[in-house]
Amino acid sequence: MASIELRHQNSLVIRELITRLRISEVMCRTLFTASPHDTLRSIQHKMRSHGISGIPIVDEENILLGLISVDDIINALDQGYIEETAEKHMTTGVISLEEHLPLAVGISFFERHPFRRFPVLNREGKLSGIVSGRDILGTLLAEINTEVDKLEEMIPEDKIHSTEFFYRKFHVESRDMEKAGTASAEIKKFCTRSGFSRQMIRRIAVASFELEINIAVHSDGGSMTITRDSNSVQIIAKDTGPGIDDLEKAMTEGFSTASDWVRSYGFGAGMGLPNTKRVADNFHISSSKRHGTMVTCSFDINGGSQ
Repeated sequence: MASIELRHQNSLVIRELITRLRISEVMCRTLFTASPHDTLRSIQHKMRSHGISGIPIVDEENILLGLISVDDIINALDQGYIEETAEKHMTTGVISLEEHLPLAVGISFFERHPFRRFPVLNREGKLSGIVSGRDILGTLLAEINTEVDKLEEMIPEDKIHSTEFFYRKFHVESRDMEKAGTASAEIKKFCTRSGFSRQMIRRIAVASFELEINIAVHSDGGSMTITRDSNSVQIIAKDTGPGIDDLEKAMTEGFSTASDWVRSYGFGAGMGLPNTKRVADNFHISSSKRHGTMVTCSFDINGGSQ
């Protein structure tokens, strides 16, 4: 039983990290690029000197145009066109990530596509970095080590006493992936200031993120409300529609009605509500087409599962 509990705690740590971190925090900002007019031979030399297996092709304004991989170089050598320019043989329509998106989106890209790295674009659509599986793993390991070695700064000067009542409401926009996670991040900060255990903070952070993402991707918008009294923390997620037809199915792991747009961001695996229920001490959901969906979950800060 102890090993099962340990695995559960480790899973919460990782889940909290991938929902909190952004692509910009894990990507490599050291870029080796080429222009569309560079020859494949020069690109081959650049790959060899830097020990890399792919080079983004960009224009004068650093807009991503395509990609030359080591396989492209091998084909050029085999077929005798190694002196031709990149623009004739580069792969266009390259799948890229946006630096402000949650790390969870980046991980889903590696699960759905057979690539070892992805270009990363900034808000202006310009190339700003490259992210690989190694980058993600390295950052997660470093963050986990920080959790273990330093613990978290749990009780700053403005600690909120356990008897103090607290209430705050956050608005969640529909389909705004740039702001998705903002409310849950603020909720986590509140829990940290309150001096909750790391385990409790992770449970609340996971639940609030799952609920916030559900509102953003499945509804017409809504709100996240957190209340706290001397005994518990309660989170209420309410949206404005379109409601859930079958609540029993919605609570089944793996069941999802997510659109292609939702899945393109790496969500829609059908684990949001089950994950929320799993980490909460109390969970209730109601839904209708007229009134939308409301999820209420609470966490016993005195005697619940820490």
